[in-house]
Amino acid sequence: MTGAIDALERAFAELDADALPLRSHLDVPGGELLLMPAHGHGGVGVKLVTISPGNAERGLPLIHGVFVLFSSQTLQPDAILDGAALTSLRTAAVSGLATRHLARDDATRLAIFGAGVQARTHLAAMCAVRPIEEVLVVGRDPERADALVRLASELGVAATVGTAAEAARWAHVICTCTTSREPVLAGGDVRPGAHVNAIGAYRPDRREVDGALLARATVVVESRRAALAEAGDVILAIAEGCIAASDIAGDLSDVVTGTVRRTGPRQITVYKSVGLAFEDLVVARAAVGGAGKVERQGRRA
Repeated sequence: MTGAIDALERAFAELDADALPLRSHLDVPGGELLLMPAHGHGGVGVKLVTISPGNAERGLPLIHGVFVLFSSQTLQPDAILDGAALTSLRTAAVSGLATRHLARDDATRLAIFGAGVQARTHLAAMCAVRPIEEVLVVGRDPERADALVRLASELGVAATVGTAAEAARWAHVICTCTTSREPVLAGGDVRPGAHVNAIGAYRPDRREVDGALLARATVVVESRRAALAEAGDVILAIAEGCIAASDIAGDLSDVVTGTVRRTGPRQITVYKSVGLAFEDLVVARAAVGGAGKVERQGRRA
């Protein structure tokens, strides 16, 4: 996780995310197909992702996918990676990057909305960048919520299950990792000084946080262009008149380079994620590069 966060930090420091291609959405029987191409120093890559809402009832993961990584010079295929595993790692790592720069240094209390794969990887990411001591889980499925509590306990973090209102008023860092179409986090409940990572909603008609929260907060996105095209949390807040597009403080490149930063202990900060293809490319190249070193060292031995 820390290696993925560090790789993304270097990339956001050098990159104009608004210049990258947006992903394509295709409605298909059973759900959606996403096409996500990217290119950069790490090479060329494309991720194909399927999202099937009915999979939960089948006992299957919501997301499946593959990522193909090509060499930057020869364009020959270098690797094929599991797209779902890559997505879960890089999404949490980008949230970890935002939290590294925007959350208070003394943040020890974490609330997680949701109890699926992203909730688990976000637990790891938050523990990697802040001294998390306590976790409150807010989830619809009691069994999955209890499983996340047990995972936190195994990591040496005190954890319990709570309500949305309790979590909002208590937490120093909040991660919303749900598939909800309607807000699960009420902006009026969020405590001053909190940092929020809103990552679940990825379409213009879906949101996890309400306009009241964005109106109170310093809002950061991965890319303004992508957020204004896909982030329902932002798009719907603008449509309601809670904020204007100009109220977005900046993107993660601005955060990494210090243009946008936390300015006080009571400032609320929100990072809204939609997911960018270049993030997959960065993490895939970092992972494959590390694997290559291990393989070569093994051959020499």
